[in-house]
Amino acid sequence: MKKIALTSLLAVFAAAGAQANVIDGNPLYMPKAGHFYSETSLSSHSETTKDWTLGEEFGYGITNKLAVAVSADLYEGAEEAGDDEAFDVYGLGNVALKATFRALDMGAWKVDAYGKYATEGATIFGHSDAADDTYWFDEDLISYRWTAGVRGGYTTPVFTVAGHIAYEYVNAESFNWGDYGEHVWKLGLDGQYVINNMFNVVAGVEYAGISNDEVATYTDVKSGVDVENAGRVHGYLGVNYNIDATKYVGAYISGDMRHWKDNGEKGWESEDGFGFGVKFGIDF
Repeated sequence: MKKIALTSLLAVFAAAGAQANVIDGNPLYMPKAGHFYSETSLSSHSETTKDWTLGEEFGYGITNKLAVAVSADLYEGAEEAGDDEAFDVYGLGNVALKATFRALDMGAWKVDAYGKYATEGATIFGHSDAADDTYWFDEDLISYRWTAGVRGGYTTPVFTVAGHIAYEYVNAESFNWGDYGEHVWKLGLDGQYVINNMFNVVAGVEYAGISNDEVATYTDVKSGVDVENAGRVHGYLGVNYNIDATKYVGAYISGDMRHWKDNGEKGWESEDGFGFGVKFGIDF
């Protein structure tokens, strides 16, 4: 009887351990050694439906505990939200390099350390028909983000709960460690619930706050603007459909709240509208 119970327990933990290697939207997903993965997303916002972003993350499992990835966004939209003609601006931005190391892999428990280097919210290449401007790696439009973080959680064949904490430094040059650079802390919680072998739901929330009192403006990195206690909460909800064991598609919605300060007054407000999008993932 004890042997049966022990065998059943080991089987549960073996199944649980396998879940984090299945690309189905699991927040603790990690590719196996020698496996590539691709996650492609298309997203927009209810308030700016003329603006669309095509995102791509492509990664590779060097070992079962170490993976690397590169990602970028291609966006296209109207010069201004009120323009009648959509898709007159396009660009490539938010290019990032990322490495993830699985520091703990104990049955259902997983802990990862990760680092990332990325361009931040800027245009590497773009064109505006209205303004007749072309940008190629314009230093006045680009900032850079360094990230170091830890994520960890518990995953089973039925559910996954994962939390993360990360520190990010943002500035106008790659190795500029002064001049009002942003010091950002992120705290988040993500979850997944498996309905059956075809469908699962995911949800998450993340708080990102700037810890310094002033940050640089895009026009002058040596002068600061007041951002005391500035922060943002981002939440999302999604449904994923498993095409098979190595492919999935998902549909997502998201919303944001931000903390503001103006002339000594502080408060929280929800941003108008909501984000929406679809995602396709494949492990091969």
